[in-house]
Amino acid sequence: MTRARRYHERTLSISTPVTMERHMGYHFATAALGPLLLAQGRHVRRVTPRLAEADGPRGGADGAGPPLRLLVLGDSAAAGVGVASQSDALAGQLVRALAPFHRVEWRLLARTGATTQDLLDWLDAEPDARFDAVVTSLGVNDVTDGVPPARWLDAQAALVERLTARFGAAHVVLTAVPPMHRFPALPQPLRWYLGLRAARLNAALSRWAAGRPACEFLRVDMPLTRDAMASDGFHPGTQACAAWAGQAAAAIRRRVAAATRLQAAVG
Repeated sequence: MTRARRYHERTLSISTPVTMERHMGYHFATAALGPLLLAQGRHVRRVTPRLAEADGPRGGADGAGPPLRLLVLGDSAAAGVGVASQSDALAGQLVRALAPFHRVEWRLLARTGATTQDLLDWLDAEPDARFDAVVTSLGVNDVTDGVPPARWLDAQAALVERLTARFGAAHVVLTAVPPMHRFPALPQPLRWYLGLRAARLNAALSRWAAGRPACEFLRVDMPLTRDAMASDGFHPGTQACAAWAGQAAAAIRRRVAAATRLQAAVG
C-alpha cells in the first residue's frame, strides 16, 4: 500500500463501484477517464506522506494451550505501516487474540509495495517451515499496478499451492482487498476506479477460494473512517487492525474447532 498521497476529496453523483460499473462499465471508464485518473494518481503519490513500517519483532511465541503455528504475510498493511509498533499491527493483535487459546508460534513476512507475485518469489527463497494457519494481506499493490483478475488469480493460486504443499498450511485465510472506494486519501473518480478494480479481484478470488477446502476468503468489516485509519488516510490504524485481527482470529478458531470435532468423531 505505497502508492497513495493526500489530496483534497471530490465527490461524484454515483459513488459506489457496483453502481458506477452498471452505468459506465469498467473498460469504458478506463478509456474515458484514463488521463484524469493518471493525473490524480501522480498527484496522490506526490502529496501523501510516506509512513514507515512498524517497529518490533516479526516472530516469536506467546500464549498457552494447544500449539498453533501461524504465518502472516503480505504488503505494507501486514508490515504495520500506519502504526508505531508491531504489537498494534495485524500480526501482533492477531497473536494477542489467539494467545488465550493456543501456544502461538508466529512469523511475519511482509514488506511495503509487495504484490502477490512478489510474495510468491519471496516464499520461494525462504527455507522450509511448517505452519498450521496463514493470514494474507495482498491486493492493493496488484490493484494500483493494474494486474488483471486472471493474472491475479494465477498468482494467488500459486501462492496457496506453495503454502499448502511446501509449508503444510491446513488453513489459508485470504483477506479480501479492502474497499478502496472508501479510502479517505483518494479523490474521486480515482477512488471509485481503484475500488472497482479491487472489487473485480475480490470477485475472482472469492469464487476460486469457495472450491478449495484449505482456503477461506475473509471480507473484513473494517472501519475506514479517518480516526480508524493511519495518518496517510490509506493504511489501517490501530483500531482498523484490531477489527481485522479479531475477525481473522475468529476464522482460525472456527477452523481449529471444526478440525477438533472431526478428529473426535473419527476416534
